[in-house]
Amino acid sequence: MEGLSERQYATRVGLSRGAIQKAKATGRLVLHDDGSIDAVASDALRAEATDPSKARKRPQPRRKPVPEAAVSAVGDTLKEQGLEAPANSGGTTFLQAKTANEVLKAQERRLRLQKLKGELIDRARALSLVFRLARQERDVWVNWPARAAALMAADLGVEPAAMQKVLEKHVRAQLDDLAEVKPDLR
Repeated sequence: MEGLSERQYATRVGLSRGAIQKAKATGRLVLHDDGSIDAVASDALRAEATDPSKARKRPQPRRKPVPEAAVSAVGDTLKEQGLEAPANSGGTTFLQAKTANEVLKAQERRLRLQKLKGELIDRARALSLVFRLARQERDVWVNWPARAAALMAADLGVEPAAMQKVLEKHVRAQLDDLAEVKPDLR
């Protein structure tokens, strides 16, 4: 086969196969001896015979603008994996975006698996647990001077009420200092 088939030529020029068959039947295409289509000569013939105002223009694909945050996220993901990140002004290539997408999907799957295995816990639940434990610890310390004052007063030979007041004063000072500690649980 010297030239293109009807289907190949239709794909090349963006028309249906039926339109190519009609053009072939009416002699608007240049054919080789074997019946295949001479693409270059047929394109020239079609260009001569076609009124430019009636020619269909191929629609240009509409590209949506990509938010800068998305490009930045792709760059961060690529950098984390030791890959080259796109320049800020130049955007990102399809290959870089696809690579970043695959890396993110792999990271999500790994995190989901770790959560299923019990290796990861819910942050809100952990914070709630830490808060509850700290409150229980505080309550134990607040009640400690009342329990320990009488025993310590007997050992030292002092009045139990005075001993309890001194212990409460020092325990409260220590709890106030601990209340100012703000752990960073990120």
